[in-house]
This record gives sequence, C-alpha cells and structure tokens, in this order.
Amino acid sequence: MNADQFFEIVDGWQLKITKFDPEQLIHYGSNLLCGNGYLGYRGTLPEWGKEEYQACIVSDTYDMADGKWRELSNAPNGLATELLLADQSLDFSPVKNLNTNLSFNYQYGIFKRNSKLKNVINRSSADKLEVESERFASYSNLHLIANKYQLNNLNQDKLLKIRLGIEGDVWDLNGEHLTNLKNDYETEQAVLYLQGTTVESKIDLVTAMSFNFKQGLVKNMRIISRAKSIYLELTIQPENNSCKFERNMVVYSSNDLTDPLAAAIKTAVQAREKEYKQLLIEHQQCWDVKWAVMDIKIKGNLLDQLAIRFNLYHNIIATPAHSEYLPIGARGLSCQAYQGSAFWDQEIFNLPMFLFTKPEIAKNILKYRYHTLDGARKKAQDLGFAGAFYAWISGKTGQELCPDFFFKDMISGRKIRNHFNDWQIHVSPDIGYTIWKYYQVTDDLDFIFNYGAEMLFEIARFIHSRVHYNDRQDYYELIRLLGPDEYHENIDNNVFTNYQSQFVLKKAIYFYHLLLNKYPEELARIKSSIELTETEITAWQRIAEKFYLPEPNQANLLEQFDGYFELEDTTAEVIKKRLINNQEYWGWPNGIAVFTQVIKQADVIQLFTLHDIFNQDILAANYDYYEPRTQHGSSLSPSQYGIIAARIGRSELAYQYFKKSAFIDLMSTNKAVSGGTFIGGIHTAAAGGIWQLIINGFSGFKLTKSGLEFNPALVEEWEELEYKLNYRSAILQINLTPAKLKIKLLDMQTEKPVEIKVKVLAREYILEPDSQLQIKL
Repeated sequence: MNADQFFEIVDGWQLKITKFDPEQLIHYGSNLLCGNGYLGYRGTLPEWGKEEYQACIVSDTYDMADGKWRELSNAPNGLATELLLADQSLDFSPVKNLNTNLSFNYQYGIFKRNSKLKNVINRSSADKLEVESERFASYSNLHLIANKYQLNNLNQDKLLKIRLGIEGDVWDLNGEHLTNLKNDYETEQAVLYLQGTTVESKIDLVTAMSFNFKQGLVKNMRIISRAKSIYLELTIQPENNSCKFERNMVVYSSNDLTDPLAAAIKTAVQAREKEYKQLLIEHQQCWDVKWAVMDIKIKGNLLDQLAIRFNLYHNIIATPAHSEYLPIGARGLSCQAYQGSAFWDQEIFNLPMFLFTKPEIAKNILKYRYHTLDGARKKAQDLGFAGAFYAWISGKTGQELCPDFFFKDMISGRKIRNHFNDWQIHVSPDIGYTIWKYYQVTDDLDFIFNYGAEMLFEIARFIHSRVHYNDRQDYYELIRLLGPDEYHENIDNNVFTNYQSQFVLKKAIYFYHLLLNKYPEELARIKSSIELTETEITAWQRIAEKFYLPEPNQANLLEQFDGYFELEDTTAEVIKKRLINNQEYWGWPNGIAVFTQVIKQADVIQLFTLHDIFNQDILAANYDYYEPRTQHGSSLSPSQYGIIAARIGRSELAYQYFKKSAFIDLMSTNKAVSGGTFIGGIHTAAAGGIWQLIINGFSGFKLTKSGLEFNPALVEEWEELEYKLNYRSAILQINLTPAKLKIKLLDMQTEKPVEIKVKVLAREYILEPDSQLQIKL
C-alpha cells in the first residue's frame, strides 16, 4: 500500500479500508457511494447521522431552502439504525477509533462494513460484538436501496433492542429542504414511511422502509415517532448468538408520479417479498450489461486497473440515464455541492464515454439540453442577446443557477463578484460541438431533425449576437469573456472560445444546407418554429469567414487571450507564497493569479484535445509553454494535459497525469472547501476524463472525417489494454500491446453492414463485417 493510499486492493474491482481514519469521513462517503443515476447513498454506516455526512441525494428534487442556493434535496435516511444493550445505545462514533473495516465492489456498487465493538455493556473485554452490513442501490429498480444486516457474538441470554427507522434530520449544505414531515407505520403492509414537502418547489418526497427478520425472535415491537423521524424499536431474542435481518429503503418524489407514497409502500412490499438475494441478482444482471461494453481492462498494474474502474463506475452512477430531462451534476449524486447541476463538464468530459459505448445515453444527455432551450433563450434575452446562451450552472429548467457571488474574499470577508454566469460563454458552443460529434458517431439524422438542428441554430444566433465587428482589422471577435482558465476574466479573444465558436457556426451552416438540399420539409418546419431567416444564415456565413482565429506565433505558440504574453511570467509555486490565507481564491478580480500567466486549468491545451487542426510541433511547443504555468486547480485539467502528452509521444508524462486524474478522489487529493465554499464530493468530470485519457491518449484514438484513427502510446506500466467502441452501430473490440494493435468487429447492430475505414500510424485499412485487423507497431 502506497504512503498516500488509505485502502487495500482486493482485486481489479474491489478495495477495502482496514485502517479507519475519522479525518476521511467526507471522502469515504463520496468514494464508497452506492448510486444508480436516480439517487446516491453516501458510504456511511447505518448507525451514523448527519454529523458523519450521511446523505441520500435524489435527482429531480431541486429546491431552494436558504433563499440563495437551489440544490438537490436529501431524502430521509431509511437505513437509520440504533442498537441498545441494557437500554444503553452502543457507540459507533468514528472519533472513538471504531474498529471498522469497509469494503466496496465497483463492479456492482456494493458497500460492506464489519465492525467489532470491545467492552460492550455486560460483556467481558475478550468478547467482541460483531456487526456486518451490506447494501446496494438497485439498477433493476432505481427507487430501491437493498440492505442486509447481521449481529454476531451476541449473548444468547440477553435481549437486544434494535431501532430501525427513517431519520429526517439529515445533512444539508444550504438549509433544510423538507417541511411538513408526516410519518406512520402502515400496519397492514408492515411498512414504515416518512413524507415531507420541499420548501420552495413543493415536491413531495417519500422514504419508505420494509424489513424481514431472518434470524432472531421478535419479542416486542413499539413505534417511536418524533418530529423528524420514525423508528420501530424491536426487542430481539438472539438465535445461535446471532441476529439477521434484511430491509429495503425506497424513495419516490411527486416528480416521479402523482402518488409517491402509494408507490413507495408498494415497492417496499415487493422488495421484501423478493428478498435480498434475488434483488442482488437482478441488480447484477443490469451491471453486467453495462460492463460488457463500458469496461476497460489493463494488465500490468492492479492499482491502475482498480482506479480505472473506480472512475468508470462513478461516471456511470452520476448519469441519470433513465431520463432525458435531467443533467449530470458536477459532483453527481455524491452530495449537494455545485447544486446537482450541469456545467460544460457534462458534454466535454462525461458524455464521450457514453457516446462511444452507449450512444443512447449520450443522446439523452443532449436531449436534456434541448428540453432546457427555453432557459437558455431566457438567459440570452435577459443579457441582451439572441438565441441560446446556456446556463453555466444548469438545473432542470436550464435557467441560470450560478450566483453572481460564488466565493468570498478570505481577508476582508467580502463577497467576490465572479462572472462565470455571464462572461463564460463557451458553454453554448461546447454543446454545439458535441451535437456535431454525436452525429459523426451515430449518423442519427432523426436527432438532428427533432433536436440537434434547432439547438445549433439557436447557438449560432447567440454567437451572432455576441461577436463584435472590428472594423480596423476587418474581423469578428469575442470580447469581455473568460475561457476554461477561470482565473482570468474580462479578457478578449480567448483562443479556445473563438475556435470553438467559429466551428459551431460552420456546423450550423452545414446542417442548414444539408436540410435545404435533402430534407426541405424538415427545414421549413424548424425555420417556422424558431422564425429563422435567410438573412441570418448569410450573416453566419460572413461571420464564420471573418472570425478572428489567433494563429501560432514564430515560436509556434498560441496566445491564450489578447495580452496574455504581457502578464508576469511566473509559476503557481512562486505565487502561492503570496497568499495571506490558504483559502484565498486565486482568480478575478484581485487574486494572486490575475496579473500573471498562471492559469487554473487546460485552456489552449483543451482546444487541442477537441480539434485536430494543429501539427505535432505546435502541440509540443504549447504543451511545453503552458504546462509549467498551469496550476491544475481544477480536476478537469490533468486528463487533458495527459491526452496531449500522449499525442506528442510523451507517454510517461501522460501516465503521470493519469495518476493525478485517476486518484483525485480515490486518493482524496483534493480539498473539500475552497474560498469558503464546500466543493467536496466525487469529481465526475475527472471520472469521465479518465476514459478520454486512456482511449484518446494511450490508445491514440481519434474520430476523423473518414473514420477511425489510432496512434498508440501505451505506457510501460501496462502490458495490455482492452476496451470496446460503439461506432455507427458497430461494436469494436480494441486490444493494444506495445507490439501489436488488434481491432475486431464483434457485432454490427444494423441491417445494412458498413465497412469501417481505419488508419493506424498513417497506414489505412478497411474493417469489414466478421473481420479483424492485427497490426504490428
């Protein structure tokens, strides 16, 4: 076990924690999260509460409780547990150096714990009461968390009291979201429930719990009803010195259906009838289908294999694949940080894995952006622009959730006005870029007809209204903005934003003419719906042709924005010494990085990962320049630098970035609070970025106009890499070793087989149905 590694590796799917550290509670809760895209239950013990950051975050429950932050709500905890011997509660507090082992299986999202309590009341010090529990968030029924619980080494002659309940006093970041709490024990169904209504959005949220004793005689039962909770206190006679039971926590909201209480009770009863073992089998079958195409296998480094699957797992469970109306949160469902909302991370970092494995999920993610078009239109209109200006922080409606004041000055205590919500405009072209990539991979014209074209046209309208014509230079430019590097605001001509915007304008024009020439009725319908005119198309063409795209200078460098090279040339290590308070925000308006060339994250390098338009010399020159000036203050950054390092033949440097990105959460290397704001939880964009770094970096995969391209740069630490790609309904299996690349066509999911053009190290091949390529490297 490495010095900075607080877990042990069981195998390529599982880890265990045997040295319990109370200081890691936030990270344990996030890393060991049971989730399924509908809910996320943090990795905490059933005996813990909000002090230990217990939470079950539920999708589609946006609510504002404090008048400032709208975030997802936390469901009442239906796995709440209290154990009593001689009428005294047993203490499971983590600060007591609890003798607890935790383990997690990322293949199936199974959380396990084992606790041994010494010196329990009326017992000898040599004896240990052992508590075991296991749970998973079901993928066969998204509303269900199944749990089994067992106590061993009980005194056969002593009665035990177990309180099983639903606790409504939960950990919330920004105010209590549930009011009007009502609870009851449904006697006929033997189901406990707690129901509340969210403060602002008036969503009814229900948690129900059913249970089934497998070992132990229930001598007595009574209900304990409190203002925010309800428990069943069961007096138990142990059998064979043990007690075992199973229970089911079920969560529904009124956004799911009209009668969430009835649905929760019904589901709880059905789950009890199936029992834990059958529920687990059904859940595992769902995961087996996912992993059949999403898994990435490596040989040569077991820790890396575990880290890869850790990140793939978290990208999957953060994604509400069941709905086309919900976003992927920047912290998924691991906590309420970043309001459970989408950033540009969703399209640029989370989506690519699904695009090339389960494109129907990628389609849902983009359809979410279609359903939030009105919110994007409203934001543009409110700021004096046309078209669709997508929210920097986007919830269910697409209206802007990013507050004007995100951080505070740690010296003066005054709020800092950040312009993420009105100057960071690249989110709209990022979405347009992804629409094009989706079409390239799937050839899905129906999506373009019904969703994509309208979004692209409205994004093009926004860019049209946002650009400025510079009559002296005779070009169109973008001023007063900030790019991916968020430390420098109020800058002009961010190179990433300019290139991305011009690209999307051109794709909007492309689809316009495609529809005009081949599908005029579809175009007429869209034009009528959004009142699109020929004059606008002409303007887009003129702007695209005269868009200012900064070119590399004589040193092959692209200037990140106008005047960047004139700023103080220094490094993050140097300016860090200028901090007065370690919690200071480094960026706008007066942070230590603002007047320097130190940047937060990949910016010019981010351009290179998305657009294959510059040669190797330019990539290498810019990598060498920007890398030492990048703080990597965002979890998004390391994977992107890793991709470019691999592309320029520096696979070992890419591997160092792999470790930085893959272990951000697994090794708990990032702080949970910045600038006075809680930003803990799983970094879902980093999780998605790992897929990109491996596939686009180490295997050198690119999507080109003609087909697929591979320029492998496998690291020495890995003997073999294996993964699958879904491209235009063809499932390909890729096997890469230092000496050989094998591409096998496993399945052609279309009635009309197509040949696939593949380029490997500048050599061209054709992959036909029922064939494979084996290429020496």
